[in-house]
Amino acid sequence: MKSKEKIEEQLIQVEKVLTEEQLNTIFKIREDVFVIEQEVDPAEEYDEFENTSTHFLARLKNQPAGTARWRFTDNGIKLERFAVLKPMRGKGVGQALVKTILDDIAAHPESTGKKLYMHAQLDAMPLYAKFGFQKVSDMFEECNIQHFKMELYL
Repeated sequence: MKSKEKIEEQLIQVEKVLTEEQLNTIFKIREDVFVIEQEVDPAEEYDEFENTSTHFLARLKNQPAGTARWRFTDNGIKLERFAVLKPMRGKGVGQALVKTILDDIAAHPESTGKKLYMHAQLDAMPLYAKFGFQKVSDMFEECNIQHFKMELYL
């Protein structure tokens, strides 16, 4: 099993979104996962932070597989919009996204000493916990989906 995980890991690339084509690809992933699969209102999914967030696109075997973003807020650094397409789940895409985002934040000169936080869906909490995120709130609902706030200090 370990060798299979290693092989799939090598087939995952995560890149910072720099082009309009990449942006369109991540919006399509988010539409498939959040709007269609989880029935989130598109007005809730796309927001005023699209242009100020740092977005990432994950590919598995060169196929678009997942996305996430991070941004500075008054409360610290928020990680959000983690989405992996259904057929690509369980193959390490989510882990690759979290690791790449944490590395990118750590390399940012303004991130030192800042709290990292997210609103984690219940199913994704074990993934974030692997990276040291801890639950810091009671359960709450966002877009009709149960979440917990999780935090980490780098």
